[in-house]
Amino acid sequence: MSDLFEEKAQDWDKRERIQKLSSAIGACIMKHVRLNSTMQVMDFGAGTGLIASQLAPLVAQITAVDISESMLQKLLQKPELKNKVTVACQDITVKPLGVQFDLIVSAMAMHHVEDTPHLFATLAQHLKSGGQLALADLDSEDGTFHAHGTEGIFHQGFDRLELANLLRASGFKEVQFFDAHTVVSENGSYPVFLLTASK
Repeated sequence: MSDLFEEKAQDWDKRERIQKLSSAIGACIMKHVRLNSTMQVMDFGAGTGLIASQLAPLVAQITAVDISESMLQKLLQKPELKNKVTVACQDITVKPLGVQFDLIVSAMAMHHVEDTPHLFATLAQHLKSGGQLALADLDSEDGTFHAHGTEGIFHQGFDRLELANLLRASGFKEVQFFDAHTVVSENGSYPVFLLTASK
């Protein structure tokens, strides 16, 4: 599998849009999820660890999951994540980790996964009973958020009601949505939600 983020990883953390988005999503997670120092957390689509860096001081351990080795290499170079984060460079929808977590977080990774119902079933499999989800992604958009021809994009955002129904069908409950951020670019404004749910 080719690493679609190999080139982007080099300056990812320096991009102002990424910094603002990650900061807002992290703040929204911390506001709406009760974090504690015993929590085992999975960061799905962890990238360079911009969300993990915000949560790490508040939880016990984070497993950063991504299919981009170059992004995870950037994560491993961050001193604030040393001894707090382990990485798994694999597609857990194909090869599960075989471990369950108290919390699974994700920022802007869902639209990179083609089969959303299968993704939710996979996340449920990786959650302990009573465990929580906190997933952030785009509301439905017109396809202009990403540059034309960008590889690895399977969804032009998501309809909140449809996602809620899919989550409930996968056994999740207490599904809630929060407005996390709005990305503003030359192409328009793109709202980003945070959804929370429990198993």
